Amino acid sequence: MSRQAHRVFTFLFVAVLCAISALAQTPEQRTSRYFESIRNSPPQLEAFLRAMPKGGDLHNHLSGAVYAESYIAYAAHDKLCFDRKAQTFAESPCDPSRGLAPAEAALTDGTLRSEIIDAFSMRAFHPYSEPLGSESGEDHFFNSFGKFHLVSRDHTGEMLAEVISRAGHQNESYMELMIGLDHLSAGLGKKVGWTDNFDEMRERLNVAGIHDVIAPVKQALDAAEAEKNRLLRCDDAAHADPGCKVTVRYINEVYRGTPPEQVFAEIMAGFEIVHQGDHRYVSVNPVMPEDGPISMRDYDLHMRMLAYFHKLYPDVHLTEHAGELAPGLVPPSGLRFHIRDAVDIGAAQRIGHGADIMEEDRPLDLLREMAKKKVAVEICLTSNDLILGISGNRHPFPVYLKYGVPVAISTDDEGVSRSDMTHEYLRAVENYGLSYPQLTKIVRNSIEYSFAEPEIKAKLLADLGRRFREFESSYKP
Repeated sequence: MSRQAHRVFTFLFVAVLCAISALAQTPEQRTSRYFESIRNSPPQLEAFLRAMPKGGDLHNHLSGAVYAESYIAYAAHDKLCFDRKAQTFAESPCDPSRGLAPAEAALTDGTLRSEIIDAFSMRAFHPYSEPLGSESGEDHFFNSFGKFHLVSRDHTGEMLAEVISRAGHQNESYMELMIGLDHLSAGLGKKVGWTDNFDEMRERLNVAGIHDVIAPVKQALDAAEAEKNRLLRCDDAAHADPGCKVTVRYINEVYRGTPPEQVFAEIMAGFEIVHQGDHRYVSVNPVMPEDGPISMRDYDLHMRMLAYFHKLYPDVHLTEHAGELAPGLVPPSGLRFHIRDAVDIGAAQRIGHGADIMEEDRPLDLLREMAKKKVAVEICLTSNDLILGISGNRHPFPVYLKYGVPVAISTDDEGVSRSDMTHEYLRAVENYGLSYPQLTKIVRNSIEYSFAEPEIKAKLLADLGRRFREFESSYKP
């Protein structure tokens, strides 16, 4: 055989071996190999992650998930004004000479539109800079909610349509949305007053009619979902939005920055709503900034309230904001116990954020306990960066992975953050070098540790497996 023929034969032989090797790989292995080949190409990586099935979003505040552009459209429809000094929506009449611009002007005035978007989100935000004064990132983030509250309270159906459609377009199959449709229980709490005897407090609220909050909440959710279904054309199979296929459950918000009688009443109402009012509600969660004065002062009290009602209603799931703190926001003593108390006292099955875990007393023991109890953590990378300044190697995300604590990537407030689930996964891959098997495990966690009913969870997991098989079959050798 000539030298040239030998080279040709060798080339063909190697090519055949490579082809056989490629064919021998499973679809998952081929997909993993492709994933590694694009790891350093953000555009290709983003496209891959957008197409990848992403399971569920377990930590998503509805009002914070809506983009400012939508709030502008709602305010224009409602004939509201934008107060350029207070940077908030206001009731009409509008008067531009007094800084009260018609919201509808922002539909054509690019300068006004940009001003509103920047006021309602973290876009282009620079801490302590003019014209926003002395706001920190945390202040600007949380202050946004009050600025658009005038419209967010009246457009729940449209808001659901936007957020759920976005989830569907990103190949999510499940969401747990935090929502506040209970507008009665806080008033009942104020009416009956406070006593630190929980049995007596519960009896006062029973006499005051706390159970009457259930029907209005159900009616409000029925109306909002009907509007969402109409907007997404869910009754028209040929033209239905991808969001129509997303299974949605709701978490009742409790506003922990309010007086104890209101918090107690809201927790009681939340447990009642989940327990006997509506199967769509699956959990109760205290919200509002964790470093707020009342949130910090009453943290232990709130945990004991949750523990009290958990004993009465053990079927009600609990996820709790805990550890959304960083050094400097509060004194060191305030960083030492929130996550542990949520797990050990507050009966938390999941933790929202958990960003200060390594500031806790005996953090490694706590991590081992969470892993053993399978207390999952809802990881919100973008908001932890924007609110707390915790990102990259300062974030405990890889520590949770190391110690076997279940994690699920979540969006938190994707409208205020100007993010979405795809970019949360992109941030995770770029910052922490996740492998494809790690990604698929995190995605599965987002269903496995959801609070969906067992039969629904089983269907979601089966569907997730099918989606991954279809996704991986597109990566041919």
